[in-house]
Amino acid sequence: MEILIFAGSTRQDSYNRKLARAAAEIAADQGAQPTLLELADYDIPLYNADLEARGTPPDVIRFKQALHSHAAWIICSPEYNGSYPALLKNAIDWASSPVKGDAQWADGVLPFRNKVVGMTSASPGALGGLRAQSHLAPLLLNLECWLAPRSHAVGLAAEAFDGQGHLLRPQDQKGMQAVIAQVLWAAQRLQAQ
Repeated sequence: MEILIFAGSTRQDSYNRKLARAAAEIAADQGAQPTLLELADYDIPLYNADLEARGTPPDVIRFKQALHSHAAWIICSPEYNGSYPALLKNAIDWASSPVKGDAQWADGVLPFRNKVVGMTSASPGALGGLRAQSHLAPLLLNLECWLAPRSHAVGLAAEAFDGQGHLLRPQDQKGMQAVIAQVLWAAQRLQAQ
């Protein structure tokens, strides 16, 4: 089973990028084939319908393809002002926007429909980004994603990783293992239908 893992951050020393890398290692340990996607590798401008009218940017199509080609996802979202960041919302807005005249991408929900998504987050605060997850969930449900009931938030993230980016606390290791296992289990069953 392939699983797409990405962080809603491009910051060099982002806790959520560390969490995404840790998730990829955990997924591989569980027998999955992780794809670690970096949003910084995609030239996705701020969404603007006038810009879109001139043609959907090629990296948006590439991002749509990456989302669509994986039945299972893990999203590691930062929390900014009690919600998920504009970078993540912008990427999702572009990926869900229909491409007029394109046989495949005219359906804006196609990259999201029936994807099983595990929500995770890391934050310097004690809640670990739970408020960001609570805002992200309705957006993903609106796009016809299946959300795993399990989620995990890494609180006090400045103390959560070692020098190589591995999770230090057993509760974070077990929490991430549980989310990934549930996402893989559900995605396998949904694909079998």
